[in-house]
Amino acid sequence: MHASALFISDLHLTPSMPRTAERFFEFLEKEARTHEALFILGDLFEFWVGDDAKARSPFHLEVAQKIKALKQQGTKVYFMHGNRDFLLGDAYAQKADMEVLRDPQVVTIAEQTWLLTHGDALCTADKSYQRFRSVVRSAFVQKLFLMLPTSLRVNIASSLRSNSTANYHRAQRFTPDVIQVKGDVTITATASLVAMTNCQRVIHGHTHRPGYHEESLGGQSWQRWVLSDWDFDHPETVLPKGNALSITSDGVKVLDLVRS
Repeated sequence: MHASALFISDLHLTPSMPRTAERFFEFLEKEARTHEALFILGDLFEFWVGDDAKARSPFHLEVAQKIKALKQQGTKVYFMHGNRDFLLGDAYAQKADMEVLRDPQVVTIAEQTWLLTHGDALCTADKSYQRFRSVVRSAFVQKLFLMLPTSLRVNIASSLRSNSTANYHRAQRFTPDVIQVKGDVTITATASLVAMTNCQRVIHGHTHRPGYHEESLGGQSWQRWVLSDWDFDHPETVLPKGNALSITSDGVKVLDLVRS
């Protein structure tokens, strides 16, 4: 499909994190323009409660304009839904001039096939999250949610985010071993996806645990690249972080966007 591509995920863009947004804009103008394609593998935004709720937001319009400018410069942009922005619809995607991909998706980059997924569907040890995911991804539930007043949708999303953050920190404090298992992808789920797609190179985000893994199960082997989340706004509590995965005919390279 493309001779070269960049992959990013989990930027969690929001007006309250301006430094992260500025680094993203710089990334679009600098690193992204050197590749034929950019793949955003979910959670571009901190939350999304419908295109209508963001249609007149200056911040979200600026993000769309910056992405569209990259496309106009010759780099094609693809977007895959994450667990925070799965309600992002065609109206906003068209405004940003980016193509929406299904999850999972197999693509060809530099004459090799790559399996792309956001990653949350692979965290099968977290049974409560998977039940929640199956409900909120229902077309019927989404239709009902989008019928609610915008203010109510925002309140619901904010409450869910707060509860999720509180539960995470509580569990991390008392049972870090459980967090490591429940919050990460499982090898059985990954093996099933590899077998289903017949693709042995996996790229995903979601877990906020960047790295490279060589794994095997049941007679099959695969490689797995995990993308970093981005945060350039909280140096007092979190070291700046953010990366991109570059694939060209020369191979695979992780770009450290903090040091570049």
